Amino acid sequence: MRIRAAMATALASAGILLAGWQSGAHVADTGSTTTTSLSSSTTNGGAARGSSGSTGTATAATFDGASVQTRFGTVQVRVTIQGGKITEVAALKLTDAERKSAQISSRAAPILRSEVLQAQSAKVQTVSGATVTSDAYLTSLQAALDAAHFQ
Repeated sequence: MRIRAAMATALASAGILLAGWQSGAHVADTGSTTTTSLSSSTTNGGAARGSSGSTGTATAATFDGASVQTRFGTVQVRVTIQGGKITEVAALKLTDAERKSAQISSRAAPILRSEVLQAQSAKVQTVSGATVTSDAYLTSLQAALDAAHFQ
């Protein structure tokens, strides 16, 4: 009888640990920017692209955010700033570890883009059902905004 109780306790503990792990932090920021090879004018991530690095001028400048690793894949965002405003946010990489993950990311990215453009900030709510992607997207975006010295 004691053995059964001990086994039941061990299984319950393992279940609690598994549930905690599943709901725990899913996003690990690499803390660094990466180099991309999407176009011939690409430079190191976080660096200004285009003809001007200044965010206060009318000339657009783009900045790549950090590549953020999640358990479903990597997320990286590029932001374009023109005239002191965020004019475009593009996902360079979205989670794609599983088919469902890719579907969730492709659904969440346009919503996040719209919210960011409206808020002019990375401080927007996560998309319901896409928490991991949202957190990684917003973390990468904030890194790009930090590189741009955008308030």
